[in-house]
Amino acid sequence: MIGLGTGRIERIVALGAHCDDIAIGAGGTLLTLCAGNPGVRVDALVLSGGGTEREAEERAALAAFCPGADVEVTVLKLPDGRFPSHWEEAKNGLEDLRRRTDPDLVLSPRTADAHQDHRGLATLVPTVFRTHLQLEYEIAKWDGDLGKPAAYVPLSAERAEEKVRLLQEHYASQRHRPWYDREAFLGLARIRGIECGQRYAEAFDLKKLTLDLTAKG
Repeated sequence: MIGLGTGRIERIVALGAHCDDIAIGAGGTLLTLCAGNPGVRVDALVLSGGGTEREAEERAALAAFCPGADVEVTVLKLPDGRFPSHWEEAKNGLEDLRRRTDPDLVLSPRTADAHQDHRGLATLVPTVFRTHLQLEYEIAKWDGDLGKPAAYVPLSAERAEEKVRLLQEHYASQRHRPWYDREAFLGLARIRGIECGQRYAEAFDLKKLTLDLTAKG
């Protein structure tokens, strides 16, 4: 498998429709990025959960998933499952974030995601972050919407386990859900690892990429 590097990452934007989306879809990638880029700036925007226990969970979790980073978390109060009727508020939230940062990388849900909140947010992202590298993370669900990813971030066994530990530790409100368990998270990571020749990995959709094929040095 061909490997491509980004160089140093100084600014990351992480977007989620719900508290825990970012951590489930890209928690291992955030751990990897923050370890490799000490002091990186991470701006996270979540559309729903503001003012609830879930906001407190999200703030604590993202601090743990971004060790050593300069993290700012914004959690809006859009109603869960009603994103299409709150398009303007979501777009305004994204545009406000864009005015505050010019990221090297944007992490967001997939436009092919079956959940309307995830899909709606993913559709908005390139209308605001138009010239940025955007990796779209996946979230397993009963809809069975997992596809064939275009990009992978390998995870060591230790980092994959750390992701699961942090998910279980910080999102107590989700532990009752039948899909929220170690087997589900590690199982998907193992499958994606097989696909890219590694033990574990997180996988992403990738819409557009410019390649510099000139010889260096």
